Amino acid sequence: MSASSDIEEGTTLTPRYDANGLVTAVVTDAASGELLMVAHMNAEALAKTIASGEAWYFSRSRQALWKKGETSGHVQRVLELRIDCDQDAVWLRVAQEGAGACHTGRRSCFYRKVPLGQSGAVKLEFAEARVFDPDTVYRKP
Repeated sequence: MSASSDIEEGTTLTPRYDANGLVTAVVTDAASGELLMVAHMNAEALAKTIASGEAWYFSRSRQALWKKGETSGHVQRVLELRIDCDQDAVWLRVAQEGAGACHTGRRSCFYRKVPLGQSGAVKLEFAEARVFDPDTVYRKP
């Protein structure tokens, strides 16, 4: 098999990390199919996710590994993890424990709509209300 064939048709997990050492992680609710969030994983986050069955990510803004729900209690139990054809993105199907996945207090990070058919400045429309108070959940000591 060629290297491309090995990646696309082989059975060996060989993630293709970007220049920053990350792969994109798309996260959906396993029961409803709802898109909850998109995040990034480095090799350590992916390995911890596979080993523990709970979602771990890498924060680009903080340059740090983080376990989903470590502060909020809104853990993501991974029920299935898939990798795309060229192994540069992963899809986590999760059981979202707790009220939501978004640090803004909403179920999903995709809580605003972009109206279509407009030109010029576009005003976002809220499609989802808060389900928890982020100031209470993420209070700083």
